Amino acid sequence: MDFSASFPPNWFKSQSHPDDIALQEKIKRSCTMPGHIAIIMDGNGRWARENDKSRIEGHMTGVDSVRDIVEACAQLDIAYLTLFTFSTENWKRPEKEVSALMQLLIKVLQKEAKKLHENNIRLNVIGNRARLPEKAQQTLLDTIDLTKENTGLCVNVALSYSGKWDIVQACRAIAEKVADGALSPDDITETTIDSCLSTCGIPDPELLIRTSGELRISNFLLWQSAYSEIFFTKTYWPEFRRHNLYEAIQDFSRRERRFGLTSEQLKKKQLRQQ
Repeated sequence: MDFSASFPPNWFKSQSHPDDIALQEKIKRSCTMPGHIAIIMDGNGRWARENDKSRIEGHMTGVDSVRDIVEACAQLDIAYLTLFTFSTENWKRPEKEVSALMQLLIKVLQKEAKKLHENNIRLNVIGNRARLPEKAQQTLLDTIDLTKENTGLCVNVALSYSGKWDIVQACRAIAEKVADGALSPDDITETTIDSCLSTCGIPDPELLIRTSGELRISNFLLWQSAYSEIFFTKTYWPEFRRHNLYEAIQDFSRRERRFGLTSEQLKKKQLRQQ
């Protein structure tokens, strides 16, 4: 399948509208900004069906949403953006669709890796990469290597990923350490598990966004999202744009994040930190 004409040539080169720049500055001044945003990009298929498109056309249109959201996060100085791109369960989809998705991934990375690098964006991948086609693995490795020294937004692409898989592989790594005598069972802590997850070194997401109207997290970052604020929207992913992102950030900023404390305890803690 040829995707060569499917993407605009000016990724990360768009001229932001003055009103958008002003709105971003307002958000930065008035909102508590999440350091890590995670997104379950859902609804490509339903959007395609409702617009008389094929499912792969829905995925292709979803790339435009990725472009806009990555740009906006970089402009807002968000440190981490994690995109749930392909789950372990998605391998069950029709072979033709899976093959097209892998081709789409390769084409996007080949076409846009240089733009990511030029804009100081770092690519990272979480998930079972060994299950991906060899060409997809190599293209990912090439892009990761190209952008590894960049210091701006880190885009984590969750590929062949599920939260349960992540926890299982962490448990296996810990079990091996115990079997080798390098770790005592009594010394296993939450930090131990954190260090064995695919997200090691990445802060937990403060804001988790789910598009398409579904009210679940679908096996995504199960351990890491224990205290994430979740924002559900009925907007399908191909229609999700930066104004939807701004709405989610503003909603996040209005929430009181207590982490088990009472409101009164939280206020006292904040006063002590001032």
